[in-house]
Amino acid sequence: MASSFRAFLNSPVGPKTTHFWGPVANWGFVLAGLVDMNKPPEMISGNMTSAMCVYSALFMRFAWMVQPRNYLLLACHASNETVQLYQLSRWARAQGYLSEKKDKATSQ
Repeated sequence: MASSFRAFLNSPVGPKTTHFWGPVANWGFVLAGLVDMNKPPEMISGNMTSAMCVYSALFMRFAWMVQPRNYLLLACHASNETVQLYQLSRWARAQGYLSEKKDKATSQ
């Protein structure tokens, strides 16, 4: 057990590197997105949320392609992508870009 922990400490993606602390800091984006789910959709910035979706998609690719693979960064940005896409859908519904399922049923 101690040797496994020591191996993690000294690994290329361990806590002595930016490959560890960068993703840890990026979890703040995910937490902020989760907190924002309680806010009304009128307060969501479509431009910023779209930018966060692009940012997370790009860094998911980076996390997968960098050697050694950074699974912590990949998980962080996959989580953020999910949260931001949900926020973007809330914004789009509030702006009238997406119709509700109830509306489709009544129009048929």
